[in-house]
Amino acid sequence: MTSTTPALTQDQMKTQVGEAALAYVVKGQIVGVGTGSTVNKFIDALATIKDEIKGAVSSSVASTERLRALGIPVFDSNEVEDISVYIDGADEIDHRGHMIKGGGAALTREKIVAAQSKRFVCIADASKLVDTLGAFPLPVEVIPMAARSIIRQFAQLGGEGQVREKDGVALVTDNGQHIVDVTGLKISDPRAFEAEVSQWPGVVTVGVFACQKANVCLLGTPSGVQTLTFD
Repeated sequence: MTSTTPALTQDQMKTQVGEAALAYVVKGQIVGVGTGSTVNKFIDALATIKDEIKGAVSSSVASTERLRALGIPVFDSNEVEDISVYIDGADEIDHRGHMIKGGGAALTREKIVAAQSKRFVCIADASKLVDTLGAFPLPVEVIPMAARSIIRQFAQLGGEGQVREKDGVALVTDNGQHIVDVTGLKISDPRAFEAEVSQWPGVVTVGVFACQKANVCLLGTPSGVQTLTFD
């Protein structure tokens, strides 16, 4: 009689990639930390080596609170010149390392920390890997007064946008802005798309990460962690 190893659950996959990301943390330096349920697994793992790092720069209030609760010093991004590595999740990632991010509404701070970092390591489960970005609603952080104008511009591209709500009112980000979520897009050229939408008046940050794409993706699969690297 042969025995088979049961497939990992999604939560177990998140735990595995969170722990695997520790291999990319540079001892004695500051690590960039993203936002989300998978990143929370990384933060928990990071606490086990907190005495080996200088501290962290965080992309959200929620992650900052979790880091500090575990005894990990958190620095403001203005206090550091560069960051050795940024560890964060993704809502979608393609086979070139381009991502859609912002499901947790922290995309602006995530892009700022990513831009400061020498290396971006994405941690995600296998369901996030796609051939073309766009199935996941694209988050766009916007100045509130421009929301309707931006929704109309996306309509011209075939997308349908709506202001994200929480408890029946427009969600307010950590930066005091709103999020427009856009469905119906197929983003075949992420870099050009990011450049175009970033120019629209009222857009703070578009959730396409092509200029700040991943260098490595640790992908949680039912059979374990798969490592993808990108040029």
